[in-house]
Amino acid sequence: MRAVVSEMVFDCADPAALARFWAALLGGEPVDRSPDWSYVDPPDFVRVAFQRVPEGKAVKNRLHLDLEGGDVAAATEAAVALGAVRLGGVVADEHGHFQVLRDPEGNEFCFVSG
Repeated sequence: MRAVVSEMVFDCADPAALARFWAALLGGEPVDRSPDWSYVDPPDFVRVAFQRVPEGKAVKNRLHLDLEGGDVAAATEAAVALGAVRLGGVVADEHGHFQVLRDPEGNEFCFVSG
């Protein structure tokens, strides 16, 4: 058997708002299927979906997205303007650099280069 990833689902409190944030970062149009489920189909990527859950985020994600956004500093500033929060500074090594951020509900993601 070979499975295929059809979508990535984030638990959240406000699916519609989170779909709009991620659509602004990844492209695509946000779709609200119900008050408890929204998604975006970014170009050249699997569907990213958001489902309402009663509990809030309590610990660091076990899985996160690494995004190539060209200039890491510029991509970070654009994401912050949309509601992301920067975590620490840019981390650099011989392989490139990255910036860790949180989306408006606290889910970690990174902009990477290299």
